[in-house]
Amino acid sequence: MAAKIFIDGEHGTTGLQIRTRMAGRRDVELLSIPEAERRNAAMREDLLNSADIAILCLPDDASKEAVSMLAGNNNVRIIDTSTAYRVAPDWAYGFAELDKGQAEKIRSARHVSNPGCYPTGAVSLLRPLRNARLLPDGYPVSVNAVSGYTGGGKQLIGQMEDASREDALSANNFLYGLTLKHKHVPEMKTHGLLDRAPLFSPSVGRFAQGMIVQVPLFLEDLQDGATVEKIHATLVEHYAGQDIVSVVSLDESAKLPRVDAEELVNTDRMKLFVFGTPGGAHVNLVALLDNLGKGASGAAVQNMDLMLSA
Repeated sequence: MAAKIFIDGEHGTTGLQIRTRMAGRRDVELLSIPEAERRNAAMREDLLNSADIAILCLPDDASKEAVSMLAGNNNVRIIDTSTAYRVAPDWAYGFAELDKGQAEKIRSARHVSNPGCYPTGAVSLLRPLRNARLLPDGYPVSVNAVSGYTGGGKQLIGQMEDASREDALSANNFLYGLTLKHKHVPEMKTHGLLDRAPLFSPSVGRFAQGMIVQVPLFLEDLQDGATVEKIHATLVEHYAGQDIVSVVSLDESAKLPRVDAEELVNTDRMKLFVFGTPGGAHVNLVALLDNLGKGASGAAVQNMDLMLSA
């Protein structure tokens, strides 16, 4: 029997992407609410409670409301793509490659919080180094990133694509989050196992999909003996045995003249790079992904598949 899936918020950017990824699948039955009825609370609550898995593609407050509608129904499992539950201890964090046992936690969970696109890149680089104690307590971590504009949802997509709008944006690249209080910071700190909040500086480019996340480090301030080679080996060991996150070899990375933010568009994979000169003082860790792939909708479908395999 096909599992019943309800995407609450299916008409938004993330929800539409999830529907596209599931098109033609016979192992799932998509429950759908017409766009004209998306504010019909009774219909929405009925569909939520009729699903085997509800995927919430909503703002934080609306996600919390949806979860409350399911409070007495233990038969419905939830994947939430908002920031509402990403640091909640009783929710499984939906980054299957986080640690060796994370996929199993997702598989058996009732509540799964889908990671943010920026934190997916940052945590993928930071957590292995914290686990290996290469990145010491108190290190002042900086995270610099650029995303395709689809990460901002329909509002930003319209501003970037429709020049006739009064609020249209003409910039080819812009920095935002200038108060350094971005909503993704707690997620990076918690799942990156940091004891200090990172300094996070996000930006948006005039391309629809794609993302580069950078974590630059001073080798002399890391664990004694930390080198480009040791950091690379730590990442390779951490991500061994799976085919979603790949660590590019040092030889290949050394030959690259540039990293293209759009290289992994329309894929659900992620590439990690370790850049630096052997014997040098610095290293730049880089994660490359599609902000709507491994960074959002692709991750949600990956988590759904794990839950369906329980």
